[in-house]
Amino acid sequence: MSEPGVRLVLIAGPSGSGKSRLTRAMGCPSLRLDDFYFDADHPGMPRTTLGITDWDDPRSWDAGAAVDALRHLLADGEVEVPSYSIAASRRTGTHRVRLDGARSLTAEGIFAIEFLATCRAAGLAPEAIYLDRPAPLVLVLRMRRDLAARRKPPWILLRRGLALCRAQPDLRRRAVAAGFRPLSMRQALRALG
Repeated sequence: MSEPGVRLVLIAGPSGSGKSRLTRAMGCPSLRLDDFYFDADHPGMPRTTLGITDWDDPRSWDAGAAVDALRHLLADGEVEVPSYSIAASRRTGTHRVRLDGARSLTAEGIFAIEFLATCRAAGLAPEAIYLDRPAPLVLVLRMRRDLAARRKPPWILLRRGLALCRAQPDLRRRAVAAGFRPLSMRQALRALG
């Protein structure tokens, strides 16, 4: 059963910027791109200069599987996707995403910028929103989330958080160059509501 007329919104932004919060506020189904990370022991995983897996490198996730899942979801109204544990650095099962008659669908994650070209190549035309929030705020939100969820050891979270904070202006430039529209949380809620 095809789901015609579903509004597809691709949400990009720095890790911790509130992409998932925005999706929940919209009240529509969402495909979490982070669920398509490869397991930490996947061959050829990129590494940082610290010697740890570089989870911010697009080679650490499966864009092909993500676009296939999105296409199946739009065509069939539901799809089974991996459930990924950031703390365990691996897939821990699966879950179903269903449209259930929803008129909007979001896909969000830190690789959304790169994923826009993948979607377009697959014949999909998502709206592209970049959640644009101040770097110090994003740093605090990310640390609070990651420490509460015990995603990684605190020293890794802090070093990674500071590096991501420094890289945030370049991330925004890349998103705009790729075709994303930068919006604050308030602007995004109005535009997508």
